[in-house]
Amino acid sequence: MPDWLVILLGIGVGFGTGVLSGMFGIGGAVVSPPAIRALGATPFEAVGSTIPAIIPGAISGTLRYLREGYVHLDTVAWVAGPGVVAAVTGARLTRVVPGDGHLLMLLTAGLVAYSAFQTARGSDASRDLDAHAARRDSWWRLATIGLGAGLLSGLLGVGGGILMVPLFVQWLHMPIKNAIGTSLACVGILAVPSFVVHQIQGDINWLYAAPLCLAVIPGARVGAHLAITSAEHVLRRAVGICLGVIAVIYATGEVIALARG
Repeated sequence: MPDWLVILLGIGVGFGTGVLSGMFGIGGAVVSPPAIRALGATPFEAVGSTIPAIIPGAISGTLRYLREGYVHLDTVAWVAGPGVVAAVTGARLTRVVPGDGHLLMLLTAGLVAYSAFQTARGSDASRDLDAHAARRDSWWRLATIGLGAGLLSGLLGVGGGILMVPLFVQWLHMPIKNAIGTSLACVGILAVPSFVVHQIQGDINWLYAAPLCLAVIPGARVGAHLAITSAEHVLRRAVGICLGVIAVIYATGEVIALARG
């Protein structure tokens, strides 16, 4: 495939992942790895090359949510600290996991499927409980979420939002829009150390990464607007359905690749 076509298609992928990033708080990178794999990236490049785009996409979407009051900065502070340490560890482990990257992608599919189920079935407990008190009294839960999300961010290049959004809803009783906005802010922070380590390891191919970085910014703004203007229950089910479809695509592609290998 010629480079100009890779760049053009990469811009389209970047805009689409930006929309998902802003709308669902998942960093958008759950879509871009299989997409750039289809454009010719290796499994390791598929993980590493998506991470640079997570940062501008997360910033763009977070600013929109912050303006509407949907970002809990206290939660971001508790999650980001442990998450940054775990993100470095996860990035360093990328090439240690056996399977030449294919098992990492299958693991991603399983985690996305879990996230889809948990988010779609999320209860309305946030309306009946004091969500602020739940966050204040559960610092250990915030730290645990940060460790898990950071590890995923570094290891799989997915930003960690696929874990944070359902856990913010289930563990901390956040309304879905607050969970998305807060997750997106954390995603941007956790992506920074992951980006540094993957760049040092040579996992980032800028032929794929640069178009994603450019197009993800407007896409994230569009996605954040769509989420903020959506009804709570509709948005929650949309998140679940979208992640479920992504999980099937991930798993199918990597099973086929392993069978051919």
